Amino acid sequence: MPFTLSFLQGSAISSATVAFLLAFPALFSIVNPFGASLIFAQATAGRSQREILALSRLVAFYSFMIILISVWLGGKVLVFFGITVSALRVAGGLVVAVRAWNLLQSPETMEAKKEKQALQGGKTVMAPNWSDSAFFPLAMPFTVGPGTIAVAIALGSGCPPDQPFLPYELGVTFAAVCVVAIVWVTYSSSEKLVSFLGVTGTRIVSRMAALVLLCIGVQILAAGVQGYALQIWHAMK
Repeated sequence: MPFTLSFLQGSAISSATVAFLLAFPALFSIVNPFGASLIFAQATAGRSQREILALSRLVAFYSFMIILISVWLGGKVLVFFGITVSALRVAGGLVVAVRAWNLLQSPETMEAKKEKQALQGGKTVMAPNWSDSAFFPLAMPFTVGPGTIAVAIALGSGCPPDQPFLPYELGVTFAAVCVVAIVWVTYSSSEKLVSFLGVTGTRIVSRMAALVLLCIGVQILAAGVQGYALQIWHAMK
């Protein structure tokens, strides 16, 4: 009995660790907090430091809730509509891989797109109530866009059959917590990061993150293809 309990605990820890090591680089790469923080600094130009700190905290909270809902409920909603997990993995892998490839080839284009989302057509976020802009556009789609949601759904639905479900989901959730914490810190210190990294440093970080994201997208896609192959194999037996 103690051996069985110890084995189950070890299996749960192993599953959570594997999930975290897969989810953290995927979410970090697609959110790209360092690159986004430079645009966040432009979007909050003219705000006091107190307002920037409060806004960054609120944006991080909203971003976490979006990712959390996507991880825990996104896959179940799609399955409810008849979309299989394998199809979800193939689609999610393609979305991630294409986004990563575009970011790897031309980070300037992705930066311009995010800047347009955050600045709302060239205007800084200067609503009378600064919290009105926290969810839209700063949390969604600027920080957590369709690509991040697709990744979160694919990760939440990617628990291997031989792994316990709950520890896996908790590992993905903890990865989301870590990524959102980095978003909070980088957004709060966006002005310092602007002077420290600069445009060139940001693009170097973006390209490195894009390469990792491309590999993860291929891995998610391969898992989906493998799922289809297993279905065909079992159908032929």
